[in-house]
Amino acid sequence: MSEVTTLATQPSKYDRLIAAARAEAPAVTIVAHPCDETSLGGALEAAGMGLITPILVGPEAKIRNVAAEHGLDLGRWQIVDVPHSHAAAAKAVALIREGKGELLMKGSLHTDELMHEVAASATGLRTERRISHVFVMDVPGHAETLFITDAAINIFPDLEAKRDIVQNAIDLWVTIGLGEPRVAILSAVETVTTKIPSTIEAAALCKMAERGQITGGLLEGPLAFDNAIDPEAARIKGINSPVAGHAEILVVPDLEAGNMLAKNLTFLSHADAAGIVLGARVPIVLTSRADSVRTRLASCAVAALYAARRRAAQLAAV
Repeated sequence: MSEVTTLATQPSKYDRLIAAARAEAPAVTIVAHPCDETSLGGALEAAGMGLITPILVGPEAKIRNVAAEHGLDLGRWQIVDVPHSHAAAAKAVALIREGKGELLMKGSLHTDELMHEVAASATGLRTERRISHVFVMDVPGHAETLFITDAAINIFPDLEAKRDIVQNAIDLWVTIGLGEPRVAILSAVETVTTKIPSTIEAAALCKMAERGQITGGLLEGPLAFDNAIDPEAARIKGINSPVAGHAEILVVPDLEAGNMLAKNLTFLSHADAAGIVLGARVPIVLTSRADSVRTRLASCAVAALYAARRRAAQLAAV
């Protein structure tokens, strides 16, 4: 059975996100350097499902050669010809700045190469928010969709950066229509101790939410992973809150912890891990060559849905 057939026949928590995104107008998406089968095929497949309208930025001859070699139909999609991957990253960001696209998608260039252009102070896509990454995870056997943040961008974020990381994830959850999220600020233990600085930051983030510095979600922390997601573990520890045991957004202490958590779920629990970068002028889709068809489409769907809902909110405000 092909992966595409599997996508159609096996139910997934991603399916409702993909269906919701398909109900919106496709988001114009600048695809930076789609010069291998995975990145070009992923963008074209998302376009074929009505999730995005791609503008392909890269060496045109190379893009056309990849398409011909792998039987990919470029159809009517626009190609912006540039000589190499660095130029593709710079041009893709410039097109976003010019208002030519609502999403940015990574192709076959290195993530650092693209994010360097995104983060450039004078010519990039920075806002007043810290840029952060969210994994949107479908874990078999777990009823909830899980967000894990930040496991890809911020290595050792301080308290101010964590405030933005939390707010970015809440805004994504709320904007794509999932309701009010339950947010667990993770540490190794559920008590505040000076011996583990992340517990103090967790308590501070919860107090910031009480004071309106973080809005839109229910925060609890510090929580250990078990009592964040398992009601019985929370009961045994005597933690009584609407978040404990039922968390939907997991905020990790640092990138190392988040990366290990996400990869443990992926490789031991066979979870799918779609990903999106927030905090820039537009959402950014960072796909990997190891991603499944469902994961690539889910990443596009989440970003496209977020862009569509933001577009609708901006029009309503006019």
